[in-house]
Amino acid sequence: MAEIIQRDGTWTFDGDALRLTPGRDKNVGLLRKTLGELVVPLGALAGVSFEQGRKTGRLRLRLRDGADPLLHATGGRLTEPHDPYQLMVESDRYGVAEYFVDEARGALLLDQVPTAPVTEYLLPGPPVPLSVSAGDGTASFDGERVRLEWNWKTEDAKAAAGVRTLALTDLAAVEWHPAAGLENGYLRFTVKNAPTKAPPKYDPNSVELWGFKKDPLMALIAAAVQARLPHPARTASPHAQDTRDPRDSRPELPSPPVAPAEDDHDALLRRLRELGELRRTEVLTEEEFTLAKQAILKRM
Repeated sequence: MAEIIQRDGTWTFDGDALRLTPGRDKNVGLLRKTLGELVVPLGALAGVSFEQGRKTGRLRLRLRDGADPLLHATGGRLTEPHDPYQLMVESDRYGVAEYFVDEARGALLLDQVPTAPVTEYLLPGPPVPLSVSAGDGTASFDGERVRLEWNWKTEDAKAAAGVRTLALTDLAAVEWHPAAGLENGYLRFTVKNAPTKAPPKYDPNSVELWGFKKDPLMALIAAAVQARLPHPARTASPHAQDTRDPRDSRPELPSPPVAPAEDDHDALLRRLRELGELRRTEVLTEEEFTLAKQAILKRM
């Protein structure tokens, strides 16, 4: 197991998953605090890196494309205080951070985790129900319906449409965009067969955001909705038929050829011999060898 504890949070890796717990420091963004602890399965990870600085460094996780509905809904626009996949590291913990990276990379190598995009979400998204007030309205989501209510700052043309209730089955997409400079941000829902070019200020299916403290929380609404929409990898192939249970969020993998149990046993024995050779040549440390061997023995 590898663990690094910092003011911004604690990251723990047990060989199968990474547990990301936000800290209580004032520099931790509101989104990270509200999102709470994240458990990232090893199979969702594409890479991990550590960047050293003069006073502080930064750990970064890179997830496989399509693995996390939060990353898809926000389009990679989460900044450092709110990004749950970054961790600031004090200079006296650089050695621990490097060890953490080595452990994660070793597990990716031993488990032969691919870096290719996935066709199903491997993270569940934020739990529901959710309700966030920011910008010119309040967005709520109960897992089946989105409800949009307006406040006194809403443009009259949009407020005239009244409270909006959008069924999940009627939505084609959702997008969150932060305010940047003089440009306002938004949380926008695209309704099937009803595209609009109206700016968020006048679009009754959008909440306009002005760059205030609670704006990032609208990304949680976007992620919760995105997690329940068809995966983008599937919608990209309109002729493909999905016969899987929509409640099953595991990635669809090709069916392996049927093989005798002895062949699997022999393959595991060969893997053990390979690990022994890697340990003998000091490619693996004793601890890495022990963890990998235990994982293989469990499969036997």
